[in-house]
Amino acid sequence: MRLAIFMPSFGDGGVERMLVNLAGGLVRRGVKVDFLTRDCRAPYLDRLDPAVRLVETRHSGVLRVQPALCRYLRTERPDFVLCGKDRAARAALLARRISGVPFRLVMRPGTTVSERVAGRNALKRWRAFRLIRNTYGAAAAVVGNSEGVVDDIAQIAGLPAERMHLIRNPVVTGDLAVQAAKAVDHPWFAAGEPPLILGVGGLRRQKGFDTLLRAFAKVRGSRPCRLMILGDGHLRDSLIRLAGELGVEDDFALPGFDPNPYRYLARAAAFVLSSRWEGSPNALTEALAVGVPVVATDCRSGPREVLAGGAVAPLVPVDDVDAMAVAIGQVLDQPGEVAARQAAVQEYTVETCAARYHALFQRLLDDDAEARR
Repeated sequence: MRLAIFMPSFGDGGVERMLVNLAGGLVRRGVKVDFLTRDCRAPYLDRLDPAVRLVETRHSGVLRVQPALCRYLRTERPDFVLCGKDRAARAALLARRISGVPFRLVMRPGTTVSERVAGRNALKRWRAFRLIRNTYGAAAAVVGNSEGVVDDIAQIAGLPAERMHLIRNPVVTGDLAVQAAKAVDHPWFAAGEPPLILGVGGLRRQKGFDTLLRAFAKVRGSRPCRLMILGDGHLRDSLIRLAGELGVEDDFALPGFDPNPYRYLARAAAFVLSSRWEGSPNALTEALAVGVPVVATDCRSGPREVLAGGAVAPLVPVDDVDAMAVAIGQVLDQPGEVAARQAAVQEYTVETCAARYHALFQRLLDDDAEARR
């Protein structure tokens, strides 16, 4: 069995990290895995299992990547091409027509699309949904990372239940504890410093860090504490300005992206997911795996599933500053049990997720063999 994971446009987000983790889990199960991306120096690729073959395409556009992609397909003839982003899937489908290599496309949507495009005008929403119907309709299987994502894509694309599958994100890796134990060179983590509240993610509207910052300011008004957000993005300057307006700039830090957020999570007093929408929030899952107390918005989708409807940790309404501030104060005062948080994410181990992907691929191959008889 040969799998190509096709991720030409490679950033520093959760999709990229999950596909790197999945690649390692699958090669350890005996699957031949090729990882195709534009630049081999991209984040997280240094964590690929040595058995995964890294293929550099040098281009990422739907048209510009065709020569490299078609050359790869004709040479290696993979059974499956797994795509984590829609544009990559459109490029893969075009290459399938050009090359004549009949691979099976597997899509892995990572967010609730209807929430992501809700603020667009009617024409842009129609265009987004049409592209999804065309792309996902050509896939042999669609794997959502939460029940919300599965339901959302099935409804938009009009796909039958047998082509939709739920497999959680491969978040919990074997070296998570090792990464979490590594040192953090920041004075806020020294002994005796005020408790630190942590957010992790791209600095963009989806993540709701403006709400988190406002909630933090309320908490800061009643007790010593600090807020740090790991990540980069176009809202960096606006968050810095907001911190100044709220009078908390001295207790707010934006260190930027760090490939090892686990060492920060392990030392935080609380992690807060403030997102307006998600698919399956990796940072929340990682925080639980490390054992840190958490607060999360009850956004679509994922947090309610991970936190068992709020039984594991507090869920607060999206963009509710007051509710978030109260919940943060509660977990700072009563952190709860580490074991209960870690038990909530047992379904998110790399081994479990890789086994389920492997079983899905084998079932698709068996179905094709049966159809040819």
